[in-house]
Amino acid sequence: MFAYSSEVPAPGRVRNSGLSAAFLAGAVIPVGAAPGGISLSPGGARAYVANQGSNTVSVIDTATDTVTSTIPTGAAPSFVAIGPDGTRGYVTVSGDGLVSVLDTASNAIVADIPVSAGPAMAAVTPDGTRLYVTQQAGNTVSVIDTATNTVTGTITVGTGPIGAAMTPDGTRLYVACLFSGAVSVIDTATDTVAATIPVGGVPILLAVTPDGAHVYVTNVATSTVSVIDTAVGAVTATIGVSAQPRFVAASPDGAHVYVANAFPDTVSVIDTATHAVVENIGAGDGPTGIAVFPDGTRAYVSNSGAGTVGVMATTVIPDQGSTAGGTTVTLTGHHLANAGAVRFGTAQAAITANTATSLTVTAPAGSGAVPVTVTTPGGTGTLGSFYYVPLPALTGISPATGPVAGSDQEIVLTGRNLAGAIDVYFGPTRAVIQSVSDTQVTVRAAGAPGPGGVAVTVFTAGGSADGLTYTYAGPPTVTGVSPDTGPTSGGTAVTLTGTGLSATDQVTFHGVPAPFEIVSDTTVTATSPPSGTPGTFDVTASGPGGTASGSFTYASDPDI
Repeated sequence: MFAYSSEVPAPGRVRNSGLSAAFLAGAVIPVGAAPGGISLSPGGARAYVANQGSNTVSVIDTATDTVTSTIPTGAAPSFVAIGPDGTRGYVTVSGDGLVSVLDTASNAIVADIPVSAGPAMAAVTPDGTRLYVTQQAGNTVSVIDTATNTVTGTITVGTGPIGAAMTPDGTRLYVACLFSGAVSVIDTATDTVAATIPVGGVPILLAVTPDGAHVYVTNVATSTVSVIDTAVGAVTATIGVSAQPRFVAASPDGAHVYVANAFPDTVSVIDTATHAVVENIGAGDGPTGIAVFPDGTRAYVSNSGAGTVGVMATTVIPDQGSTAGGTTVTLTGHHLANAGAVRFGTAQAAITANTATSLTVTAPAGSGAVPVTVTTPGGTGTLGSFYYVPLPALTGISPATGPVAGSDQEIVLTGRNLAGAIDVYFGPTRAVIQSVSDTQVTVRAAGAPGPGGVAVTVFTAGGSADGLTYTYAGPPTVTGVSPDTGPTSGGTAVTLTGTGLSATDQVTFHGVPAPFEIVSDTTVTATSPPSGTPGTFDVTASGPGGTASGSFTYASDPDI
């Protein structure tokens, strides 16, 4: 069965502290259980949500943001691809190995098309004549003739294909192959794989920009987004996002890309000109699917854990910035040509670019939450709000030491004004954000070139904070155990020699903890505990950098 998640939240995880301003401005719409993929009809009048947990598709009227129909499907629907004329939807039913054909006028399933095991995603050609469906279990893509609702071809791609996205001209289909670490490029004229492009670890989903020039691929294992230049057929940029990225969607003008991050309950906003994350917007529980409205003013985000769809305002991006001003902000709307003034509250912003549907401005200094207004020859209107964020501060880190190789251990940074954290760095190395609140950021640290202390820096919309140190510990070694023999009754004073022993936090004899004392980085003393049996066993010294061992022989006590 197809599933979007390769990891689940740990018990007691601190989730994102709540919906951000961008979501509070819109609706939160209850749908079915575990909603995943979300698609919009041409023109955006309706949104279709595949509810994996309740075996249904929810139909949302985007004018009223209410569910107008709930359509029963087979087991675990994962996505609905909408045909170019909007009359047909194609539901990938992963649990039953089917593609169900949806009549959008009657909201009824009118046909079922058997495909190979584990259908995941689907993409329709621009002329609507063919449908391409990825099969995660079969390592194939099925080609369906939409006139006859029959499979006319099968294309072998990389292992674990999930995501599928068609170029606007329909000449190429890009397929994210989960276990290959690559994207297969299908030439739709010949239905053959024309190229294989290596990307990040465990690529899952992808989106093509409206101009067809770039493909954005979410990589689960590395918490990154790979940017493929379609002209050169290679990755030209890699962008770090938060943990467990899922669906990705581009704005209609291609200026921003939105990534749903399932773990920290955020949507990362990427500026496509700079390949940088400019904002992390707090969402609901487990954001998974995302679709941007055709006019670019809002996005629909499915929250898998909450069973809801959130409506995210995208008229002010980013909608947060430093109290000192200087943030570059994109305003999206209608009738914006020849804007004479943009104000954040009462302070005037500098306009740097202006079209009929968007403005680029530089935010002035300010504080608190202020309305953003635009004045044109036709009058003055409010596009949204902007939130001035105070400088963050860091007060603590736990644990403060870890292995040079990095690990999956969660590291908790405490402080204030941390909500909306965009990035965390340990020295020059980016850490992956797992969860965020105003007073706490949980991350996982990547590896480092070598042992030693590095500065910890958190970046938010309000600025950056540092002042903490994280120490990378090298793997210890034990080169000597002296004496290396003692009685089974225990009590032998033993000296361990080696390297990297100053971070030792436990010494064991045959798995039994022993009292110990750190003398130096090369010496630790310990007292052997009793042993129930004689013999030669491991003596281990463990610490954040790893575990090293020597041997110690327990000799039987003499008998009378």
